[in-house]
Amino acid sequence: MKSWTDRLNTPGINGIKPSPRTVADVVEGQPMLVPTARQVDDFIRSIPEGVEMDIRALRTALAIEHGAEVTCPVTIGYHLRTVAEAANEDLERGMPLSDIAPYWRVIDAKTPTTRKLSFGAEFVAAQRKREGLKP
Repeated sequence: MKSWTDRLNTPGINGIKPSPRTVADVVEGQPMLVPTARQVDDFIRSIPEGVEMDIRALRTALAIEHGAEVTCPVTIGYHLRTVAEAANEDLERGMPLSDIAPYWRVIDAKTPTTRKLSFGAEFVAAQRKREGLKP
């Protein structure tokens, strides 16, 4: 079974394609970014300390950065978990906190993705508190 870090670094099929259907804030036919996990990780690393960004804002910013109108809401959920789990693996290997993707700037203790994390929501809450972000 692949580690989360392996999943993060697996080259995915990404790009911009027309949205296949209307779902959430995505309208059928809109140019939609389907990002790789690495693209999501890189973007999260660009968010400054003490600044939070909700998932919808992250999706919008990623889309604009890559020349699309929207980002796939399903793919972003998968990749947020991959980024968080890979960061946790890095911490367990002894990597300093300052060198991992600060995913807690995007998800909080109540985000559905957080409930799926293998290590729970306590770490997310602690990092948000440390940076002065809303719990």
